[in-house]
Amino acid sequence: MLVPSCPTMHRARPTLLLPLLLVLGLFLHLADAQTPPKFLRTPNDQTGVQGGVASFICQATGDPRPKIVWNKKGKKVSNQRFEVIEFDDGSGSVLRIQPLRTPRDEAIYECVASNSVGETSATTRLTVLREDQLPPGFPTIDMGPQLKVVERTRTATMLCAASGNPDPDISWFKDFLPVNTTNNNGRIKQLRSESFGGTPIRGALQIEQSEESDQGKYECVATNNDGTRYSAPANLYVRELREVRRVPPRFSIPPTDNEIMPGGSVNITCVAVGSPMPYVKWMLGAEDLTPEDDMPIGRNVLELTDVRQSANYTCVAMSTLGVIEAVAQITVKALPKAPGIPVVTERTATSITLTWDSGNPEPVSYYIIQHKSKYSEDSYKEIDGVATTRYSVGGLSPYSDYEFRVVAVNNIGRGPPSDSIEAKTAEQAPSTAPRQVRGHMLSTTTAVIHWDEPEEPNGQIMGYRVYYTMDSSQHVNIWEKQIVRGSNFVTIQGLIPNKTYYIKVLAYTSVGDGPLSADLQIIAKTGVPSQPTDLRGEAKSETSILLSWIAPAQTGQENQITGYELMYRKRDDKEEKRISFEPTTTYLLKDLKPFTTYTFRLAARSKHGVGAYTNEISAETPQTLFAKNFHVRAAMKTSVLLIWEIPETYNPAQPFTILYDNGQSVEVDGKLTRKLITGLQPETQYSFLLTNRGNSAGGLQHRVSTMTAPDILRTKPFLIGKTNSDGMVTVELPSVQTAEKIRGYYIVVVPLKKQRTGKFFKPWDNPDEMNLEELLKEINQTSRGLRFRRQAEPKAYIAAYFKDLPSEFTLGDGKTYRGFENKQLQNGQEYIFFVLAVLEMSENIMYATSPYSDPVVSADIDPQPIIDEEEGLIWVVGPVLAVVFIICIVIAILLYKSKPDRKRAESEARKGSLPNSKEMPLHHPTDPVELRRLNFQTPGMASHPQIPIMDLADHLERLKANDNLKFSQEYESIDPGQQFTWEHSNLEVNKPKNRYANVIAYDHSRVLLSAIDGIPGSDYINANYIDGYRKQNAYIATQGSLPETFGEFWRMIWEQRSAIIVMMTKLEERSRVKCDQYWPTRATETYGLIQVSLLDTVELATYCVRTFALFKNGSSEKREVRQFQFTAWPDHGVPEHPTPFLAFLRRVKACNPPDAGPMVVHCSAGVGRTGCFIVIDAMMERIKHEKTVDIYGHVTLMRAQRNYMVQTEDQYVFIHDALQEAVNCGTTEVPARNLYAYIQKLTQIEGGENVTGMELEFKRLANTKAHTSRFISANLPCNKFKNRLVNIMPYESTRVCLQPIRGVEGSDYINASFIDGYRQQKAYIATQGPLAETTEDFWRMLWEHNSTIVVMLTKLREMGREKCHQYWPAERSARYQYFVVDPMAEYNMPQYILREFKVTDARDGQSRTVRQFQFTDWPEQGVPKSGEGFIDFIGQVHKTKEQFGQDGPISVHCSAGVGRTGVFITLSIVLERMRYEGVVDIFQTVKMLRTQRPAMVQTEDQYQFCYRAGLEYLGSFDHYAT
Repeated sequence: MLVPSCPTMHRARPTLLLPLLLVLGLFLHLADAQTPPKFLRTPNDQTGVQGGVASFICQATGDPRPKIVWNKKGKKVSNQRFEVIEFDDGSGSVLRIQPLRTPRDEAIYECVASNSVGETSATTRLTVLREDQLPPGFPTIDMGPQLKVVERTRTATMLCAASGNPDPDISWFKDFLPVNTTNNNGRIKQLRSESFGGTPIRGALQIEQSEESDQGKYECVATNNDGTRYSAPANLYVRELREVRRVPPRFSIPPTDNEIMPGGSVNITCVAVGSPMPYVKWMLGAEDLTPEDDMPIGRNVLELTDVRQSANYTCVAMSTLGVIEAVAQITVKALPKAPGIPVVTERTATSITLTWDSGNPEPVSYYIIQHKSKYSEDSYKEIDGVATTRYSVGGLSPYSDYEFRVVAVNNIGRGPPSDSIEAKTAEQAPSTAPRQVRGHMLSTTTAVIHWDEPEEPNGQIMGYRVYYTMDSSQHVNIWEKQIVRGSNFVTIQGLIPNKTYYIKVLAYTSVGDGPLSADLQIIAKTGVPSQPTDLRGEAKSETSILLSWIAPAQTGQENQITGYELMYRKRDDKEEKRISFEPTTTYLLKDLKPFTTYTFRLAARSKHGVGAYTNEISAETPQTLFAKNFHVRAAMKTSVLLIWEIPETYNPAQPFTILYDNGQSVEVDGKLTRKLITGLQPETQYSFLLTNRGNSAGGLQHRVSTMTAPDILRTKPFLIGKTNSDGMVTVELPSVQTAEKIRGYYIVVVPLKKQRTGKFFKPWDNPDEMNLEELLKEINQTSRGLRFRRQAEPKAYIAAYFKDLPSEFTLGDGKTYRGFENKQLQNGQEYIFFVLAVLEMSENIMYATSPYSDPVVSADIDPQPIIDEEEGLIWVVGPVLAVVFIICIVIAILLYKSKPDRKRAESEARKGSLPNSKEMPLHHPTDPVELRRLNFQTPGMASHPQIPIMDLADHLERLKANDNLKFSQEYESIDPGQQFTWEHSNLEVNKPKNRYANVIAYDHSRVLLSAIDGIPGSDYINANYIDGYRKQNAYIATQGSLPETFGEFWRMIWEQRSAIIVMMTKLEERSRVKCDQYWPTRATETYGLIQVSLLDTVELATYCVRTFALFKNGSSEKREVRQFQFTAWPDHGVPEHPTPFLAFLRRVKACNPPDAGPMVVHCSAGVGRTGCFIVIDAMMERIKHEKTVDIYGHVTLMRAQRNYMVQTEDQYVFIHDALQEAVNCGTTEVPARNLYAYIQKLTQIEGGENVTGMELEFKRLANTKAHTSRFISANLPCNKFKNRLVNIMPYESTRVCLQPIRGVEGSDYINASFIDGYRQQKAYIATQGPLAETTEDFWRMLWEHNSTIVVMLTKLREMGREKCHQYWPAERSARYQYFVVDPMAEYNMPQYILREFKVTDARDGQSRTVRQFQFTDWPEQGVPKSGEGFIDFIGQVHKTKEQFGQDGPISVHCSAGVGRTGVFITLSIVLERMRYEGVVDIFQTVKMLRTQRPAMVQTEDQYQFCYRAGLEYLGSFDHYAT
């Protein structure tokens, strides 16, 4: 039976589904039910205090979660003092306002909670009161929470106590959010009743089982009806439990005390360690200086600025194991107080010894003693640098009253002076004789003698002794004498009538006798006059002498003087001549012989007879005037021609000197009778003084003055066309700019001289440098005949004369213009010409010249078309070269194919062959000089091949033979390369950009700047690319920048991406501007489009390095450029030695990045020294890769890129010398970090030789022997005995010169040499240990050259021999010539003795302190075992030099002044260089020293010691405090 199931089931379905759908719908409805925001917590009104904190809390719920916004006055809050902090669960936020300001923060604040369903808001009011407005019950925090460090799981308690009326409620904030104490299972709770040190604690927060999440910044908040106050925040730190060793904190670097200037800054470092590591904070009294929330661990540096008051700063280090403190005392230095009043403890006739109380609790750097004569109106004289509170002031006058006072000086400056004290020096015997000794006879047997007190009595005159005799040849002790007290005259009786008596007088004090007066002669006869006094003679001309005297006293009418008798003779004659003349007190004696010494005696005459004659005096007539009729022949615009006449008999031993223009001078041979002075300024008054400096009489000189001509012809004549076949050319003449009266104009033509090379040579830069005298004679001739005569050598001539200058003129038209023939220009001759204007200004006639025209070449008369020289060269040479080149390639291919196995070496070093190396394509050798040798070899290049460096020394010797004869020939034969165009340099807009009119930039190689729209010539700068070794355009050679080209110069640096500028000149040399300063002295300057900032300047002895940052307008890119300025190139000629130059070049090379643009090199013109630098640099690069040099080839190449490169033969020789030295010496500079490895290598035996590298290196030093001509003064007979060793003498060029003493030959000589330091020229004096005979010279040297530090590196005796004389006094002061040396102090240190001396110049009383360091640890044989002590000693000497700041050199001596002295100076330089550059070069340093004094670092032991000491120094870089 089938069951009908389906219908039944169908009906049942709805009854089961309905409830299910209902339940599902309810769930969905509940899930979708959204609720509007509802506040859980709303902000309360709050009253805060100005500067305090307010926090408003707002929390809301809703679905979706509401967003909370804070408004003030309807606008969303936005202020950096307003901060909104969100709750971690997103339920709301806190608005925190800190610090509170009144009234601006007082407002209604609104918390708005909103979601997609709705929005609700709550408002609150903030009131802010100032402290003075607070009601009495306003809460106060009595004790706020403190920093806490707790280990995890331990309990932390943050304390808080507050008071107010009513008692405030306390709540807590952590990280600016309220702390919830309800839902932490009681782990965090607030304690209600606890007392801490008597203070009731109502709100301490206790955190049990602390976790890392409890860490944070806690604030305690006290609130009552009057308002709310926040405590200062305190940090709670939760640390991991550690099972490690626990160490309480201790200071590893405690803070140090500091002294600073008022307003100064200082950083104090405090470092503490411990386990756990402590927190470190700084406090000033009770004030925390380190914020709680920013407290560092372990190390805290307190930075103090603008400090005005002294204070104690406390460093606190704390950990869970304890708290420790250390105090740093910061003393703000003030000016010192006045010292106590000085007390006189000792007095002599010339010195007063003072002592005084410092008067200052703080240390004083030194004292200044001020003194002056009591009755003088002058200001006080000062003695500086007194280090003790006892001092002897020397150089005073005897028996004189002085005032003294003392000033203290510290780092800030000098304080006020002490009260002054008066003191009188002790008496001394008179230093001068009685004055005006005179006498007359009272009767035939009685004389009365008068006198005046001595000029320098030096004390109380006790009396006088009068001596008299008839026989003056007897000793004065045998003469008769009378003693006179209390008066200035004496009567002598009992004289024998008619006899002549000689009388002398002296004065005496309680100390002793003064000197005797000169003889007074008196004749025992009544009425006869006494002796005239004060007879003097003075040359009035070369043949006359003027005598003057004081007449004797006359007694009564009867004894009147009726005349005088004069006896005179030539010094060499026996016979005297007599002259009588009327009464007078002067007499001119004429008709004497020039340049002769005469002696004179004079007596007065009365009617009773002739009185006694004076003592003999002598006077000299001067030499015949050395020149006469000295006058200005012609005054030009920038030159003046001076002429004079000399007597036929005059034969000067020395040249004349012409002085002019503020001390400039020039020597000239007097026999030439003329001199052209050049380099003057137009329209300027000059005075010229002609003297003969060999003349000893003095006063023989002539002076003339003149004004130079105004610059009225400023532009040069301009060629309008080319020279035609008749030898004529039309020129445009310059315009005249003046209102002066012009007599006329002359057109002057100058044929140029042809050189051996076939080129024409222009010897002058402008017409004012020519000798125009021949032309001036023609101009000033009265008869105007035709002036033309044939010359063997072409001379300048006048082609025409015009009263008014026409605008155009045709040269060579054969016509006559006012008597001057305008000759036709000769074929093949080159000419330049100029306009000469004759002006009549004041009394002078002046000559103003225009600049030279461009050269004019008279063409050969030929039917062929005239073509440009360069173009013609290309048309002729081009095809020929092409054919030759093709033939060469064919031959090369044939050779290559016929010998396939042949080795093919690089051909660059093989003269005349083509490159056939696989690396080098056939048509492209990489070196521009090789290219030139292949393609455009000059005849000179062909005959001057490359030189193998092995043969360089012999080659140099050959060139230098016969006084550099072959050098001269070789240099002259170099192609001047002047066949190129320079049209851009010649454009009027560019002419002012050229420093020198004749130094131009060839068009084909000039540096093109990017043109600036609308500015003509903006692409021009006087600069050319120059090729280097295997690198085209490796350099840019340019002139010294002019103010008008600064912008272009820096633009070139930027556009060429150059990183290095090499400057080979000083800004000024010999009072002429060589280059204008194109960089900022400090900070930043803008030049055109480029902004240049000076970042750093390092000045060294021979060069200076400046670092600049460059920015270009409109670009954010910053570039760094370094400028190296070589300052040791002399104003004249070339450096004596290449060593300093090579050191400079190596430093430049080391700093040039490989990817930089061309190196920019300039001097003044950018051709001479610039050329030297480039050739030497390129050849040094070549030597690295090849075994040849090609100086000749490179100079030839350069001259085809810029005119005149390598300007003089001296420079050409210098290039060879520098390269020879570079080859000989190799590379000895090593980075300091590699020094150990380098020394290891040097101490090994060299292959094939049985000697070490060190021995070989030391021997290489000795290769250069000094020529005897370098020792001039040292070899003079009068100086030889002053040299301790005959073979150790100073070079003339570096010797220390003393001021000569008149009449003492060789008095300017001492065996001492100036030596350059690392940073300073003449930083040291190297000298021998003084001999007994040279001790005075030694002190004179120290004084004259202001050397206040002496380093002594020897004992007085070693190995049984004297090594040095004891040149200083040990116990009491001693005098050495002019200098009184007073021993002040002696300190015995472990390795040296320091002695301090006060040195006084007795001539003017000036004093200085000289310190002598004697190193006592140098063994008598060999060298010290360790360098450490010697390094310390060097450091101490230099520290003292810095501290006492005298500018003079440090004087260093051992025995001969070369061995140990050399070591001291070498190490001083090497160690300083190591610190600043990080490199060491012992060899070059010693080599440099040996160019300044022979044999410096004398033995190989000493040389090795320098290396060893350098290595020891590396291990301790704190020897010099930096």
